[in-house]
Amino acid sequence: MNSADLGRRVGVPSTALFTDQYELTMVQAALKAGTADRRSVFEAFTRRLPEGRRYGVVAGTGRVLDAVENFHFDDEMLGFLRDQRVVDAATVDWLADYRFSGDIWGYPEGEVYFPGSPLLRVEGSFAECVLLETVILSILNHDSAIAAAASRMSAAAGGRRLIEMGARRTHELSAVAAARAAYVGGFHTTSDLAAGFRYNIPTVGTSAHAFTLLHDSERDAFRAQVESLGRGTSLLVDTYDVTEAVRTAVEVAGPELGAVRIDSGDLLLVAHRVRQQLDELGATETKIVVTSDLDEYAIASLAAAPVDTYGVGTQLVTGSGHPTCSMVYKLVARAESADPAAPLLPVVKKSLGAKSSRGGRKWAARRLDGHGVAEAEVIGTGEVPAELAAEQLQVELVRGGRVVAREPLEAARERHIAARTGLPMSAIQLSRGEPVIPTEYV
Repeated sequence: MNSADLGRRVGVPSTALFTDQYELTMVQAALKAGTADRRSVFEAFTRRLPEGRRYGVVAGTGRVLDAVENFHFDDEMLGFLRDQRVVDAATVDWLADYRFSGDIWGYPEGEVYFPGSPLLRVEGSFAECVLLETVILSILNHDSAIAAAASRMSAAAGGRRLIEMGARRTHELSAVAAARAAYVGGFHTTSDLAAGFRYNIPTVGTSAHAFTLLHDSERDAFRAQVESLGRGTSLLVDTYDVTEAVRTAVEVAGPELGAVRIDSGDLLLVAHRVRQQLDELGATETKIVVTSDLDEYAIASLAAAPVDTYGVGTQLVTGSGHPTCSMVYKLVARAESADPAAPLLPVVKKSLGAKSSRGGRKWAARRLDGHGVAEAEVIGTGEVPAELAAEQLQVELVRGGRVVAREPLEAARERHIAARTGLPMSAIQLSRGEPVIPTEYV
């Protein structure tokens, strides 16, 4: 496998300070108490899906593996911790040698999940596992939220192409992660070159209204773009008058014109009029691209329109109203002592109301009906029932501190399509509802 297929990881900085201070102060206290080396099991999960959502999408796993691999403290970071008295000298010395040496299992990227699904299981000493909490949650909460929105938009698009174009609507680094997550969720291309460079996602883009306004006439702008980019380019036709612009576009580029883009107005009505006009002008193969504050509901409303491609920005990179998945990272089991042979004891936070959880190292499987369609997310501890052994969801990701499950981003994208297809058909309904399958504990 070509290393480029796995994303360019060269020059990735340390992720060790992408954390909360209390992760380090817990380590300091545990070191003093002699409990830091106790074997521990942490799990990342969510207690509920965002309101109205019927399934979640696992995204960011590949970035989590990068973050774990690059979680180490260099001299400058250690100096900062020492100078700011974040932790004591003994803890700084311990952090200087830190490398995660434990094991990680989890749902593979692109898989769907439900309330309680143990998406990531991190095992090792308490100290080395607890340090990873914040960076793991930062990645999974953000990327899974974007992928879930992308998946809903992909389902609503019904096979039509989708362009991720939200870079200008979020933090520059979040934009790259969002483009990656959107690709996992079903988008086809991105406008963000950093995402294309880092993750080999196909990139697209031609011109904005500023390019048309720069020239003395719309015809001059179209001619300049066609001469530079070829007849197969996409021309933006709503700067002035759409009908006149479409006519001019075909006159300049001929019937070989690749596409026209509409970025304003009543997209349903304008798309029908533009399609009719293009056909009358002989540009029957010219595609129609629509943009302008789209979300999954707007995409669904355009199902009857002659649209070939949707470009989505703001609503996608903000999770279409749900910018986080509310995932948590909880200690679910720990050893009686620091002895490597000490048995694991289930532990659980006993909270009132919605913050309760379940202890113990968990497995997860998806029970299928007679037609091969998912009917329940089954979660348990101990032995996996024989009838569910072939349907287990967790895979090994890290063994003894070494990443063992890198894969091309395309694999995660294909996995998501297959996982979504395996859910009941009501999963892709945009109306608000409960999770499409129940979570059962055994």
